[in-house]
Amino acid sequence: MSVKIQGFEKMMRQLEDRFGPGRMQRISDQALKAGAQVYVKELKSQLETFRDTGATVDEVTISETYTDTNGNRTIKIHWKGPKDRFRIIHLNEWGTVKNPNPAGKGAIARSLQSAKAAYRKTIKQAIEREASK
Repeated sequence: MSVKIQGFEKMMRQLEDRFGPGRMQRISDQALKAGAQVYVKELKSQLETFRDTGATVDEVTISETYTDTNGNRTIKIHWKGPKDRFRIIHLNEWGTVKNPNPAGKGAIARSLQSAKAAYRKTIKQAIEREASK
């Protein structure tokens, strides 16, 4: 399912004309960082359901904003730390042949779904706050 928004490109051009490309990038970066914080909070609460050593929760990391290959500003949420939990996150999320239903199965998907509205609201508020300065 896709949605077509009419006038989006025109609106973006008008905003860039008003604020300039540099300020638009700073505004989007601040909004992405605020939205990422909201999502990470929800993700950590969902990951608490199968907490053992706490390394999975402790190693959740937010990257710096960057421009992806399509030219979009992006921020990445990933696992980085001394216990290398990034290696088993996929197993906890999807299960294995021997353990098809681990305790944390679907925790990331649940956090994405439950944080969607709060994430969008935070992004909108951050953009409005930065644009009004």
